[in-house]
Amino acid sequence: MIYELKRILKNSAEDEVKSLLFQILLRINRLEETDQYKEEQFVVDLKKTYNDFLNYKRKQTDIKNNNNYKVVHILFGDSASGCLKSALKEIELQDEEKIIFFSDIFSVGPIWQLHEKVGLSNRYEWLKNHINMDDEILDNYQDEFNNTISEINEIPNDTPIIIWFGENAHEQTALRYVLYILKEKTNDILIMETTANYKNQFDVPETEIFPLHTGEISPDKLRVIYKKNRKNNTLTQKERKNFENEWEQLSTKKEVLRIWKNKMIHSVNESHYDDYLIDTLRKIHIERKNMEFIKSARLIGEVMGYLDQYIGDQFFEYRVRHLIVNGIFEIEGVPKALRFYSVRLKNK
Repeated sequence: MIYELKRILKNSAEDEVKSLLFQILLRINRLEETDQYKEEQFVVDLKKTYNDFLNYKRKQTDIKNNNNYKVVHILFGDSASGCLKSALKEIELQDEEKIIFFSDIFSVGPIWQLHEKVGLSNRYEWLKNHINMDDEILDNYQDEFNNTISEINEIPNDTPIIIWFGENAHEQTALRYVLYILKEKTNDILIMETTANYKNQFDVPETEIFPLHTGEISPDKLRVIYKKNRKNNTLTQKERKNFENEWEQLSTKKEVLRIWKNKMIHSVNESHYDDYLIDTLRKIHIERKNMEFIKSARLIGEVMGYLDQYIGDQFFEYRVRHLIVNGIFEIEGVPKALRFYSVRLKNK
């Protein structure tokens, strides 16, 4: 029940949460300032507010799930789904087109046999043992992942599907995974290349930072990309089969890191960027002309700022901890989260 409450609040609009909070505060105020308003009545009213809100949100979910959507969008990452949600709202399509998304990053962690139960369990165990994640997110990881798969499987066969992705290992891997999941479905499927279309449709100055993934594209630009490309040709059966075959190949790999290079996904060793981390820390020491401790967040921010890959800070934080354990870095603080510790190169 606690998990359901957290999920409901997470998916509630700001005005809904404000209204709920106002009702609670109003009753507390009446209890403190009105003698006629007794604690017994306060408890009754508070329970009614609680139950009314839950029933309202549950009915809202039922309506949403039973809605005959004209299009279903599939995205990868919270930021990508949030940007598209805003874009659809701008063109008043939020009630006609549904968004399904994975709250995950597919360039990191095992994807071996991820389309099977054993593969998801293997991925979960690796994340639990290597990546600093919020306990709540980790505890619900497999359920959330399976719920997303169920949503995809429940898409009616006559509903068009649009899969959004960019030129990065995260979304390219996820694209192939989802197309494999959809292999038995007969839906028309359109793939929306976000970063490539961004490059083609907008006059981007050389000095502007180019988006690495869909979640870095603003809602107004996503809206333009969508309106211009929504009528593109859907995937042919041959194209779908090629993607499915590519997933079958990817899902045999045991590596836990993937990069995007020369229009291809490359599975690489988890230590692929260790030397880059070491060199970056050395460069910071040289720039500062001292060997004092550097905030780990500062180091990882520097690394990610010059990287043309979308990997995420959690993986780099795992590698920093690995370099600490192996005596390459020294640590000051407790490595329970980036903000809690600093590092420096160990003097030899």
